[in-house]
Amino acid sequence: MAAEQDPEGRAAARPLLTDLYQATMALGYWRAGRARDAAEFELFFRRCPFGGAFTLAAGLRDCVRFLRAFRLRDADVQFLASVLPPDTDPAFFEHLRALDCSEVPLLQVSGPLLVVQLLETPLLCLVSYASLVATNAARLRLIAGPEKRLLEMGLRRAQGPDGGLTASTYSYLGGFDSSSNVLAGQLRGVPVAGTLAHSFVTSFSGSEVPPDPMLVPAAGEGPGVDLAAKAQVWLEHVCAHLGLGVQEPHPGERAAFVAYALAFPRAFQGLLDSYSVWRSGLPNFLAVALALGELGYRAVGVRLDSGDLLQQAQEIRKVFRAASAQFQVPWLESVPIAVSNNIDEEALARLAQEGSEVNVIGIGTSVVTCPQQPSLGGVYKLVAVGGQPRMKLTEDPEKQTLPGSKAAFRLLGSDGSLLMDVLQLAEEPAPQAGQELRVWPPGAQEPCTVRPAQVEPLLRLCLQQGQLCEPLPSLAESRALAQLSLSQLSPEHRRLRSPAQYQVGGRPALSFCPVCPRPPPAHRSPPLLPAGGTVREAAGPGEQSACRAVPLRLAAGLPGNNTNHSFLPTACPVLFVSSVHPAHRLGLPGWGWAGVRNLSLREQEDLHPNESTGPAGVGDSPVLKPEGQ
Repeated sequence: MAAEQDPEGRAAARPLLTDLYQATMALGYWRAGRARDAAEFELFFRRCPFGGAFTLAAGLRDCVRFLRAFRLRDADVQFLASVLPPDTDPAFFEHLRALDCSEVPLLQVSGPLLVVQLLETPLLCLVSYASLVATNAARLRLIAGPEKRLLEMGLRRAQGPDGGLTASTYSYLGGFDSSSNVLAGQLRGVPVAGTLAHSFVTSFSGSEVPPDPMLVPAAGEGPGVDLAAKAQVWLEHVCAHLGLGVQEPHPGERAAFVAYALAFPRAFQGLLDSYSVWRSGLPNFLAVALALGELGYRAVGVRLDSGDLLQQAQEIRKVFRAASAQFQVPWLESVPIAVSNNIDEEALARLAQEGSEVNVIGIGTSVVTCPQQPSLGGVYKLVAVGGQPRMKLTEDPEKQTLPGSKAAFRLLGSDGSLLMDVLQLAEEPAPQAGQELRVWPPGAQEPCTVRPAQVEPLLRLCLQQGQLCEPLPSLAESRALAQLSLSQLSPEHRRLRSPAQYQVGGRPALSFCPVCPRPPPAHRSPPLLPAGGTVREAAGPGEQSACRAVPLRLAAGLPGNNTNHSFLPTACPVLFVSSVHPAHRLGLPGWGWAGVRNLSLREQEDLHPNESTGPAGVGDSPVLKPEGQ
């Protein structure tokens, strides 16, 4: 059984990690004889987070594992019986015991009505935070640029153990280089990194004597050397060079550095600000590093955790260069400088500016808690039952949904540039390269005609009859895809403040309100959008659908990049572009969507971008959904 073959599947989310009203609705469906009606839901969000124009869809692997392992155990059913009415027919609970997701597609999620309803809360839980963190991490990576190394170190600030593991996993997917979270390394393969804290340094007084103070040369030949004694000799030279008294550097700090160097002679790093960077931390580090260097080892870095990090890094680099020349140790001038201390986007931009000497940046709270926007706002809405479209109208136009099963495509120019994404009804013929395509951009009064040089379907089948259709990519592969997808976005779409809108259009059948359709005037020829990506505007005003609330039936789980195997980001990050009609706010994901059919997972991570549509697909496999809830 899938759950037994993959124990992590049940760990990802349990069936009762859900809201009670999912169970009460399940009972209602069963009592009405509709439990097995074929139904389709879409998972999506209404706005790109953080005011940006793109979202990385994440959480696919977790969703797939959850669905494959989904089964209500006796203890689960017994608890539900205790919270549902006491006169509930026992046959309902027997029905629950027999449920599994071998027939449920994901994001879009298709399957028996009762089952796919029960999946709403856990799927939203698995996708929303993962995608939010991945997108947040991607923004931080864009600010830092490709050269700076980013370390996620927010476990102690995370919202509980599960939040910490999710944040470490998806910050790596979004572009961080490593995490301090050891469990993320063990379970998810995230590269782990870390050295020492101030408590290690301050625990030493200087009177400690190591049980074995001897260190053999790196080459492995020759007798061992007393590292503490060697560091003391070097301290005199360093203090003379820096104009310090030899008694100024703290002896306990030096003892801590020696102890750490004995344990990690090939990975020695000094934390400089436990007492005073200039009078203690830096000279003590140099003394131990030069002692190690004499034995053939090289220190791997220093870290600062307080003060003006940028300015201190500049001055420390000058000291390293001067000491390198003074003591004839070439590698010393390029020792990496790491910084940490409540770094947010603004502080990161300063540390990443041209000329900065900072090499490694540790970020905790700002990546894990997503303080600019603590929730993605994902929703999961019914779009069809028994093959018939279903729509939510509501009193709030922003919460209206786009009915019906949909397909999505990415249109590219001859140079590989992204022209736009197109959403259409699933039964419509797919667009073809080289052929003109009539499309309605969101909010447009008239359609435009696009002639793409390439067409990429955004929806892929991920899980069918409980079986994977293709192997899920590894986390590292998903991360690489996410970064590639981000790099393909134009600078205007990658911009973190006031980004340009990425175009997402609807085919004619999707472009008008399903309640009160009104076709465009036939006497107007639509504008032409050639492969080069420019638009010829049509002359004269055009008419507009009488129902402005539902101008585009864009939404619904969109497939992902054709390089993606699933809709969700767990295994393959997806960056999507989204466009939102002013009145409807739909978003379309960009790349890497996947789907599951025949009652299996159709994981299209619908993390759509919203009004200010964003970039196209990075990642895990987004699911494109209608923006209106």
